[in-house]
Amino acid sequence: MRDVIFDKGAEAARPNQTGSYHEVRSVHMASASSLLYGLYERRLLHQIDPAKLPAHIGVMCDGNRRWARSSGEQVEGGYIAGADKIEEFLGWCDQLHVELVTLWLLSTDNLSRSADEIEPLTRVIEDLVDDLAATRRWRVQPVGALDLLPASTASRLKAAAESCADVDGMTVNIAVAYGGRRELADAVRSLLHEHAEQGTSLEELAEVIDVEHISEHLYTRGQPDPDLVIRTSGEQRLSGFLLWQSAHSEYYFCEAMWPDFRRIDFLRAIRAYGARERRYGT
Repeated sequence: MRDVIFDKGAEAARPNQTGSYHEVRSVHMASASSLLYGLYERRLLHQIDPAKLPAHIGVMCDGNRRWARSSGEQVEGGYIAGADKIEEFLGWCDQLHVELVTLWLLSTDNLSRSADEIEPLTRVIEDLVDDLAATRRWRVQPVGALDLLPASTASRLKAAAESCADVDGMTVNIAVAYGGRRELADAVRSLLHEHAEQGTSLEELAEVIDVEHISEHLYTRGQPDPDLVIRTSGEQRLSGFLLWQSAHSEYYFCEAMWPDFRRIDFLRAIRAYGARERRYGT
């Protein structure tokens, strides 16, 4: 049997009418690479403790523009590639029974860019949210200062969220026009309005206000804080993402640009999270 296998390999390595030796060799190398990749994935899965999985994962989907430049694509091509990665990523999260994912796609700082940059990105985000909602796999909801977006974009995001509000699946927060400082300002503003309507004086509010009062007015109110926050593209900055909520989160920084983020990168992040001893103080 060993000789038969060897003969088949030798025959495949000879040039023929359908492909050169180099083409066949490339196919064999790709097949070997795929096999090794699969073996490594399974090894990573065995190293993950099922009792130490994050319930809420925040992701800073960074590096789409740099990926586009390095790939010879237009910037919009990078946004599209990044959007294409998201459904695949959510599938990986589903496999590990993650309950909540927050994806940061557009910051308040990004809104200061030129219209030529922002308009393609908002179009991609609109299409992405529509597509995710249409799958009926996840409960999609936008979080951010939607009033800063074009009215048509905000309306479309809200409509998509309403269309899948009854889905019994993982919740997917789409952080758009999001900034951690802006969220805190909006939370305090909402809290003050609420108590003003109740007739509470500032002095009375100052006596009773605590962290829970702030939490109840965040964009993510009612949701658990993130256990793990992943940032791609090699950047090691928080940039205000889930500024209040991530006080006790574990962070994982990955070199891969978001469109190149692979399942093994995801599993490495989960493995690293499970290996850490979480401390909720200094």
